[in-house]
Amino acid sequence: MKKDIPVSKNMNYKIDISGLGHGGEGIGKVDNFTVFVEGAIPEDNIEAKIIKVKSNYAIGKLQRIIKPSPHRISPPCPIADKCGGCQIQQIDYQRQLEYKTQLVKDNIERIGKIKDIIIHPTIGMKDPWNYRNKAQFPIGEEGGAVLGFYAKGSHNIIETDTCFIQHSENDKITRIIRRFINEYKISIYDEKKHQGLLRHVVTKVGFSTGVIMLVLVINGEDIPHKDELVNRLLDSNAKIVSIYLNINKTKSNVILGKENRLIYGKKHIVDHIGDIKFEISPLSFFQVNPIQTKVLYEKALEYADLQGDEIVYDAYCGIGTISLFLAQRAKKVIGVEIVDQAIKDAKRNAQLNNIENVEFYTGEAEKVIPKLYKQEQKADVVVVDPPRKGCDEKLLDTIIQMKPKRVVYVSCNPSTLARDLNYLEKGGFKTNEIQPVDMFPHTMHVETVVLMSRVKK
Repeated sequence: MKKDIPVSKNMNYKIDISGLGHGGEGIGKVDNFTVFVEGAIPEDNIEAKIIKVKSNYAIGKLQRIIKPSPHRISPPCPIADKCGGCQIQQIDYQRQLEYKTQLVKDNIERIGKIKDIIIHPTIGMKDPWNYRNKAQFPIGEEGGAVLGFYAKGSHNIIETDTCFIQHSENDKITRIIRRFINEYKISIYDEKKHQGLLRHVVTKVGFSTGVIMLVLVINGEDIPHKDELVNRLLDSNAKIVSIYLNINKTKSNVILGKENRLIYGKKHIVDHIGDIKFEISPLSFFQVNPIQTKVLYEKALEYADLQGDEIVYDAYCGIGTISLFLAQRAKKVIGVEIVDQAIKDAKRNAQLNNIENVEFYTGEAEKVIPKLYKQEQKADVVVVDPPRKGCDEKLLDTIIQMKPKRVVYVSCNPSTLARDLNYLEKGGFKTNEIQPVDMFPHTMHVETVVLMSRVKK
């Protein structure tokens, strides 16, 4: 152990917690040496046992809270400290929003090197509970069926009778399925041995319509006594209008297989974001918080400032959710997405809403958009909503060459957002304002919408 490291493994230290890590762990210092402590929050004074020491940081295990933060609360969920779903449920919700705003600011200044711009307070939810419209419950066995969520950093399943961020109807559904598995001794999938039948239960809820789709993921072709299960589910919940078997025989952690068999009801359920209607199938991607998705997209539409005569690119368009919002005010919207099924869904959703001024292309945005630009398909406004890794440089270079009036950047990762904003600023754009939106209360995730404009020379 180097002498200049002021902590030692298996020793206890008193620590003042001053920040939060990306996983929601508390960050403090011992003689200016950084220590991460899971379960601690800013303004806690704690005692932690050092369990791992690296050259520039250590990991501590919380032993006791000497003086709790004034923002610490008792989580309503009894398994919040074990389940991997919520990292910061023990923090007052208003304070959660303040931390997320600060997270965005820190990344924009430190990584993006951008200062003195407007970063609005994070827009939160009036009721930050039961907001998720999709749940994925792994199934395990411990003297009977166990349905719940994975523990932090593992595939150990934490039994979950009630989840405070999922739709409340899920609790009833999982209880019925658990009893059915135990009563009929349905085999449960063992991912280590690749044996057993039932793998996951997936539910999708239409928040605006109230209807539910249930997907049973199996390592096989059929499920014994499925008619009895369907009857029990329908007897208990009239909102279930679609039940599928999803066939997944792969030796992987991918939840859904490619084959779906409808065993009851409708092929799709319907939900709305604002006035736009979407059909949802077992494999469809749909934002899991429709209430905040509407907030996010309305802000993107506001920043786009469309007057009706613009050509708009929507890069990484998914199933066309933002594209369809934009199309209501643009001359034409061109959406690009690498996932073929998502583009098929986007085209179907456009038809469903009688929106004709949209075009969708399957492919990598960094390849398709430069090709379209070379064909003189110039955009007045570009919207990007990339995955966590951010935008490809080839796409950013094309945006810089195209010189649209505005760029609207929707991001789920403040660090890659900051990197890309810095790149675009060097290419002739100015960051005007930033609006964080809390899509996932009680987690460390934050969505952000950014308005950039071309600098006139």
